[in-house]
Amino acid sequence: MRTAVVVGAGIGGLATAGALARTGWQVTLLERDDRVRAGRTALVLWPNGVRALRALGLGEGLAAIATPLPDTGVRRPDGQWLVQPRPVPADRAPVVVHREDLHDALVAGLGDRVEIRTGVEVRAVSAADGERPSVGDGRSTYEADLIVAADGIDSVVRRRTAPGATVVSSGCAAWRAVIPWYRAPQLPSDQPVDGETLGAGYRFVAASLGERGSSGGSTRGGIYWVATAAGASRPESPATQLALLRRWFADWPAPIAELLAATEPEDLVQQEVRELRPLPKTYGFPAGTGGIVLLGDSAHAMPHHLGQGACLALEDAATLQVLVRDAIPGAPLREAVETYSRTRRPRAATVVRQTRRMSAVLQARGRLALRARDAALGTITPRLMGSAASAAAQWHPPS
Repeated sequence: MRTAVVVGAGIGGLATAGALARTGWQVTLLERDDRVRAGRTALVLWPNGVRALRALGLGEGLAAIATPLPDTGVRRPDGQWLVQPRPVPADRAPVVVHREDLHDALVAGLGDRVEIRTGVEVRAVSAADGERPSVGDGRSTYEADLIVAADGIDSVVRRRTAPGATVVSSGCAAWRAVIPWYRAPQLPSDQPVDGETLGAGYRFVAASLGERGSSGGSTRGGIYWVATAAGASRPESPATQLALLRRWFADWPAPIAELLAATEPEDLVQQEVRELRPLPKTYGFPAGTGGIVLLGDSAHAMPHHLGQGACLALEDAATLQVLVRDAIPGAPLREAVETYSRTRRPRAATVVRQTRRMSAVLQARGRLALRARDAALGTITPRLMGSAASAAAQWHPPS
């Protein structure tokens, strides 16, 4: 029986654990928290993320939880267009899903070959020659043919295997919230909810989750928004943070003020935006009967500006599933670990590079820099976003 230990029960970890189990692996899923839980907000899945979910056998039912996200262009805080809306081909259109809905789908796909152990904080990693790779929390040791590090940007497994990759601030903080439909503001019929507005170090993006009234009193339908501001995360209470957001975005075009007014402090989720610089040189570490692989944010954490974090994690899971499907412990599995790294490292590096370019554009500050940014944005952003969209649309899982 081939065995795997997956460290971390986020989107990437759940997707990987289920994928391995469905192809005959016995999987132990380790989660640091006291229970496996979903995030309270939403996320955008680009075509590569959707395609990865389908390759993982989780595409059925996606239409019921996903809402297409139209191209609404980019405005300035005074309402003027920086980038006019333009039609998006169907194969490049992203969708937005509530994290709880996606979490439920991933948990439902785990099956009975996955053993979940919560309250396990990995502290030790071993990948010695001639031994099965293992992780431990100081009380128990978990050995397996394959260790999958899906434990996020602060991954202990990555720090032990790729210490040269460093976590650094991206120079901004983000706030997210979902306003349930029963509290969402009633907007004029000619006022779209979906849209992006970009200012001096500030950004606000909103998207509809389903249609008003489609989910009744459920908190899983509503309006999802993300606000980004240059600088460090705020130490104040959620109520004070929300008051700051309302002040910062007070004069921005509708419906931003209306959405912030309808948001309550308990809706708010603050995120310090961080990234890996440099990326690990390899994502696979052959050892013993198999080895260790890095997946998701443990491998390629990046700012959220292109919405590719979860998509790349799902790509990782879909790729790993194919590469180890028929690999037996020993030389074949070690080769699969090396192939995973050769396949995923260049792909991740390309997307991270595009994200960093967009980050530089979005965080322009100062009068001269903003004038130059605004003058060029109509050319730069469509080209950069088009390049990112092309990369997302063109990805296919290995056969």
